Amino acid sequence: MRKTELLIPASNLEVLKVAVLYGADAVYIGGEMYGLRAKAKNFSMDDVKEGICFAHEHGVRVYITANIVAHNGDLSGIREYFRELRNIKPDGLIISDPGVFMIAKEECPEIERHISTQANSTNYATYKFWQEQGASRVVAARELSLREIKEIREHIPDDLEIEAFVHGAMCISHSGRCLLSNYFTGQNANKGACTHPCRWKYSVVEETRPGEYMPVYENERGTYIFNSKDLCMIEHIDDLIGAGIDSLKIEGRMKTALYVAAVARTYRKAIDDYRESPEKYFANMDYYRQEISKCTYRQFTTGFYYGKTDEHAQIYDSNTYVKEYTYIGIVQGHNEKGFALLEQKNKFLTGETIEVMIPGGENLQVTVKAIEDEDGVSMESAPHPRQMIYVDFGEEIPEGYLLRRKEE
Repeated sequence: MRKTELLIPASNLEVLKVAVLYGADAVYIGGEMYGLRAKAKNFSMDDVKEGICFAHEHGVRVYITANIVAHNGDLSGIREYFRELRNIKPDGLIISDPGVFMIAKEECPEIERHISTQANSTNYATYKFWQEQGASRVVAARELSLREIKEIREHIPDDLEIEAFVHGAMCISHSGRCLLSNYFTGQNANKGACTHPCRWKYSVVEETRPGEYMPVYENERGTYIFNSKDLCMIEHIDDLIGAGIDSLKIEGRMKTALYVAAVARTYRKAIDDYRESPEKYFANMDYYRQEISKCTYRQFTTGFYYGKTDEHAQIYDSNTYVKEYTYIGIVQGHNEKGFALLEQKNKFLTGETIEVMIPGGENLQVTVKAIEDEDGVSMESAPHPRQMIYVDFGEEIPEGYLLRRKEE
């Protein structure tokens, strides 16, 4: 059995630390330029340094995205960017553009080069090509089935790693090669500025009836118009590992800390349980299903993993999110009374029940006994997002633990 890496996204330094604490083997992040999530908060160079240091102290690797489709005007800046990264020493660079790949090879040859899903690698000949150029890992195109990935594994050298997305949003286009955002808004998805028009709600207008907006109805086969369900392979860890995938990748560099903690913790436990004993993994399936549904998500699908005509393939029949829990905050320290310090993310009240997510997989129910502001003034509620507050939960909650509230 090949070693299986759990690769988690992080939109900022706080989320990186959450990913590390809740089970990531590796984290992928974006700098302020040249990644495909320009609207994510992303990392300043100082944050990149701190994030890599924190991750390495915990035995976790860090990969940096540089996967835009580059134009001439990007190349000199990319070269300078890679020179800076050479001194910071991330563990890998995620690249899609061949020119950008060659610049990375010239400027920081000691940093691993991974081929992004944006490069649309769909066959073993392409994998071999990239390895001959110096890549150590190729991210599988999302359109591949497990059968195809297994066949790729059988035809490539053992030391060439396969990474594959196993959870998160699915793009309507071929591994992200989309022009909708550029067409509707002028924001280029392939330069990192996607406005996600595939998530918008649409009506139909007949050309001779301007102004009459007819809803797009769904039937048992779906509407097949843009917005896909979310990918979720938590029930198929055995098949993913059996296909020879080295890195199980979670999508979501624009997601919250709550999403990252919930997904990372659940997949961490599922992978560890399966490697310990397949029987233990299958016995805990209800737990995985329950926990993975506690973060905001669309309905789930297995994407193309079981075939392009399978009933569970990419289906466009849901525009709405499911939200069962609200993010409260992360414990950042304690005062002399033992009250937890946190930056409040959403409103909550004294007397409410809050759930503490323990990294090992358990959840602890606690009651808000008291709330104080930074000056020690008592408060009945915490109504202001981003306010720093101290909370008495009746017991000391360790630093770094994430808090959430179940919605009725």
